[in-house]
Amino acid sequence: AGSFQEAGVIQQAYNLNFPLHVVPASRAQCPAWSAFSVSSPAVVLETAEDRPEAVVVRLYEAHGSTVTAWLQTPLPVKEAMLCDLLERPLAQGRLPLEQQGLRLSFTPFHVLSVLLLWGR
Repeated sequence: AGSFQEAGVIQQAYNLNFPLHVVPASRAQCPAWSAFSVSSPAVVLETAEDRPEAVVVRLYEAHGSTVTAWLQTPLPVKEAMLCDLLERPLAQGRLPLEQQGLRLSFTPFHVLSVLLLWGR
């Protein structure tokens, strides 16, 4: 019911095309944990690619809106910067690390790639 945004069509499509896989594990209780979270349902974290001492996270705005979202992670990020689609850091792309995470601004259907560097 409602618009595709209100109906959660994008999330349902990901659930259909990329179902969770069940893996046998011990019966010990494990706390819920996620490497990344995004504060806006309009922003989709598409991929995170490992590198030595870094990860590249690619996100896009999926609702056709202008939105600001927070990217949050419990990982030990020491530096963050925007990069191009070939994952090269942009000259003016340094992002401030804030208490809430990284503040990212999107225009309709905008793709952002963010390079997160780990500290030593």
